[in-house]
Amino acid sequence: LGLQDHQVRHLLLSLELPRHLWKPFGQIAHQLYRCFHENDATRAEIDPLALTRSGQLVALDGNLIIDDSALFRHPELADMRDLSAESPQEMRARALGLSYVPLEGEVGCLVNGAGLGMAVMDMIHAAAVRLGAPEVSLANFIDIGGGARSDKVIAAMQIITSQAGVRALLFCIFGGITRCDEVARGIIEAMSRITLNAPIVARIDGTNAAEGRAILKANES
Repeated sequence: LGLQDHQVRHLLLSLELPRHLWKPFGQIAHQLYRCFHENDATRAEIDPLALTRSGQLVALDGNLIIDDSALFRHPELADMRDLSAESPQEMRARALGLSYVPLEGEVGCLVNGAGLGMAVMDMIHAAAVRLGAPEVSLANFIDIGGGARSDKVIAAMQIITSQAGVRALLFCIFGGITRCDEVARGIIEAMSRITLNAPIVARIDGTNAAEGRAILKANES
C-alpha cells in the first residue's frame, strides 16, 4: 500500500510540528518513501531534517542503501559503486556469486545457506559463553549456496582464510542439492593450494554425507 496519509499524520502529531508545516512534511515523507521504493533500497534516511529559523523544513543530509540483489534493475546506480570502499574478499565473493559476510571474530565459517550461517553464529556464541570464552566469535561466514561444486568450495576457502585474524575454520554443510562429497573434495583441494596453520572442524550431513566424511577421514593430517 505504500506510505499512507494517516501514517504521516501520526508522525506529525508525534513530532508536534506547527500546522503550517504539515503539508511540506507530508511531501518530504512521501518523496522519501518513493525514493526508497523505486530504487529497491533497504534503507532511505534523512538525517538530519532541520527546521530553520525562517520556518522551513530542510533535509541537510541523507543516506540511501541499495539492495545489492536488485542492482541489475538499476544499472545507473551500479555504475556509481565505489569499489575502493570494499574489501578484496567482498569483491571476489560477489564476482563468484557467493554471499560473504565479514565480522570481527576469529573463526572462519563456510555454510550452504544464509539461515544456516546465522544459526551457526548463534551456536558459536552460546558455546563460547558456556565455556567461559565469550570473546570467541565468527570472523566471517560465506554462503556457497545450493549445488556448489568443489571449485566454488575452493574459492570460498581462499576468501575466508585471506581475512586477517582467522585462527580456525568451521564447515557446516547440510547437503540437499549440495553434495557433501563435492564439498569434501573442495576442502582437500583447497588445503593443497593454501597455507593454513589453523584447526579445521567440518560438520557435513545430508546428500552423500558418508562419502564426504570418508574423503575427509582419508586425508586427515
